[in-house]
Amino acid sequence: MKLSDFMYDLPEDRIAQTPAEPRDHSRLMVLDRNTHTISHRHFYDVIDYLAPGDVLVVNETKVIPARLLGERPTGGACEVFLLRQRAPKVWETLVRPGKKLRPGSEVLFGGGRLTAKILESTDDGGRIVEFRCEGPFEAALDELGQMPLPPYIREKLQDPGRYQTVYAKQDGSAAAPTAGLHFTPELLERIRNKGIRVVPILLHVGLGTFRPVKVDNIEEHHMHSEYFEVTEEAARAINEGRARGGRVIAVGTTSVRTLESAAQDGTLRAMRGDTDIFIRPGYGFRMVDALITNFHLPGSTLMMLVSAFYDREHILSAYQCALQEGYRFFSFGDAMLIL
Repeated sequence: MKLSDFMYDLPEDRIAQTPAEPRDHSRLMVLDRNTHTISHRHFYDVIDYLAPGDVLVVNETKVIPARLLGERPTGGACEVFLLRQRAPKVWETLVRPGKKLRPGSEVLFGGGRLTAKILESTDDGGRIVEFRCEGPFEAALDELGQMPLPPYIREKLQDPGRYQTVYAKQDGSAAAPTAGLHFTPELLERIRNKGIRVVPILLHVGLGTFRPVKVDNIEEHHMHSEYFEVTEEAARAINEGRARGGRVIAVGTTSVRTLESAAQDGTLRAMRGDTDIFIRPGYGFRMVDALITNFHLPGSTLMMLVSAFYDREHILSAYQCALQEGYRFFSFGDAMLIL
């Protein structure tokens, strides 16, 4: 399939700049794959589509202040964006300007409170960077780092906590798993009280999730690997739910990729490691029965994943409907439930 097959026209004013308040008052588009119908609700109505015995799977990763603005010893401004930790103070990163930050270069942050040395380049054009500071690196990052909002969000975020899910626990993501931003503690409690189990898994969002596709033939796109984890407890809960006839409802594309990476022989296996799974039309899903997600960038691997879960024509039609109905798009935008 071609990259152009997953493109659509989106007016810039339809990109959400601020999150809904409260979180669960965003709009919800419901797509039924059996009847090919579309319903328009609010996110707090999602509970109406969940049944006792279902399993709601969430990604408990937590976004770190991954954007560091610094300067070279010569005084030139630069940026180091953390992607993935390799060792206690060694990270895989993206840097700007790349031509100035080659192996051996140094960067200063906070007047020298934190320094970084470029160790090597990666195959994807990034850099392996070693940081130096007095005291814990995490403390320096909290002090000097910025929340890594996507470039299409230009409004200043008043509360950085709004770019975290309410169930975020494990530091490590360079971007939020945005489908989960719609949940409130109260809504999750109502869901549990209805007899639906909420099960956490983990995928640290990195370059694999948001790296743009640059080839016309999508089969030639290579996904960057990201760390994921499914615990014994999570695997047991999900397998038990399926065995009793419950559906596995993934919250977000990162949860889908984690579940499908750990699915073997009809069951979910407890495992941890790296995944570069690329889900696109033609993929046969092994673990996911329903999906809660946001609206995605044209031509992104996320558009390809949701097109694989339903089909490309119906997804593009739903996006056009969303535009006509006034839905807000992307990270702080509205949500979609695909049944």
